[in-house]
Amino acid sequence: MDQFCGDYTACRDAFATYLRVKDSFDIVERRLSVGEEELTLFFIDGFIKDAELQRLLQYCLSQKEIGSAEALLRRLPQAEAEITADPKKLARDILSGQCGILCSTFGAVALSVDVRAYPSRGVGEPEGDRVMQGARDGFVETLVVNTALLRRRIRDVRLTMHHHNLGGSSGTDLVVCYMEGVADPAYVDSVMKKVRALRPRSLTLGTQSLAESLIPSGWFNPFPKIRTTERPDAAAAQLVEGSVLILCDTSPLAMILPTSLFDYLQQTDDYYFPPLTGTYLRLVRIAILLLSVVSTPLWYLALMYPSVLPPGLLFLIPNDPGALPIILQLFLAELAIDGLKIASMNTPDMLSNSLSVVGALILSDFAIGVGWFCEDVILYMAIVAIANFAQQNHELGYAFKFMRMMILALTATLGIAGFVLGIFLFFFFVVSNKTVDGRHYYLYPLLPWNGKAMKRLLFRTRKNDFYAEDDPNGQASPHRRHPS
Repeated sequence: MDQFCGDYTACRDAFATYLRVKDSFDIVERRLSVGEEELTLFFIDGFIKDAELQRLLQYCLSQKEIGSAEALLRRLPQAEAEITADPKKLARDILSGQCGILCSTFGAVALSVDVRAYPSRGVGEPEGDRVMQGARDGFVETLVVNTALLRRRIRDVRLTMHHHNLGGSSGTDLVVCYMEGVADPAYVDSVMKKVRALRPRSLTLGTQSLAESLIPSGWFNPFPKIRTTERPDAAAAQLVEGSVLILCDTSPLAMILPTSLFDYLQQTDDYYFPPLTGTYLRLVRIAILLLSVVSTPLWYLALMYPSVLPPGLLFLIPNDPGALPIILQLFLAELAIDGLKIASMNTPDMLSNSLSVVGALILSDFAIGVGWFCEDVILYMAIVAIANFAQQNHELGYAFKFMRMMILALTATLGIAGFVLGIFLFFFFVVSNKTVDGRHYYLYPLLPWNGKAMKRLLFRTRKNDFYAEDDPNGQASPHRRHPS
């Protein structure tokens, strides 16, 4: 069905067939008689506000005549309505939750009225991104609620939100958000072109499907290419800094573009504490993450060359190395930690904490008791497992895990040369990681060097970090966070 033919009865029947009304119980076709005229309403049961739909029906039935679509549009009490001559667009609007109206006096057009109400949960604090102080609201799976949470924090006419529908079987809506005059215009244009060029089959997995569509290559590089957040306060802070956000319907995550590795080292709690405390927490977080990559490879390197250790470090050599080779113990422990994580995720909430703690204690105790593992391996792997929780992004945690295992395997194979090669490959993966447009560096502001930006990332200064330093009035001014 490419267009409305102008014959009401034929259009109504053809459109009902196109929507497959008879095959789906939740697609409702409702016919009304107003004088000598007839109206047909199409809507999805469950997407409609009952009070708004009743209000619309009462208004239509109270009229002596409907008239043209333009005349009805001017009189409708609903705030959002539009005329369309495209049946496919009308069908997409109906499947998105709007109400479509065909009338015997409309001719070759129809009316789309927004009376939808999506099922949604409350804007409670995200489970994976909690703060000790600060706001307790979070993004939800409803797009319009997420945009309202941003508007509540940024009451500036420069805040721009472009709506897109990428089509496909999911017909997912998304919004590209940025601050006009603050975000880099060239980067905004680049993101918009990429979004418009997308032709996905569906975006049923929300931001993850969208991320893989925006950056289809580089699957072998484990480092995350797009940073996400469930916190409106963190997303609003990124907007006034000059970032571009993508909000995807059915997903409670905001995608932050462009992304560098150092952005992951910041957390919302840093800005809810005094500058000294925030700086301390950030530096500790960076040190822990770096140590988590090289701790076990360095310890294994010390076991390979015990003769070069000073007397004060001889305690690193275990007295009882266990029945299995140390390198095999380390890899088995890495797999055991992931196994406990998977088991904990698939366990009911009331039992998950008990399973993770008791399971780890029992497994480690039995492994040492039967002589498979040595106590030192359990200790170092416990330190590594705890270090993974020093930052909130699980994808980055697994990237560091893969790098650690790669360095450990090379060290076990080639010794000192393997350790150096592993460190080199670690930096290669970081430097070569692609961002959304492929022009911005993943190690900015370290590469290319930007001293002021690096200072803001490493140290929590007293001045409001969310605004440009050169604006004495505290208003966001044009600057580029990630120069190419």
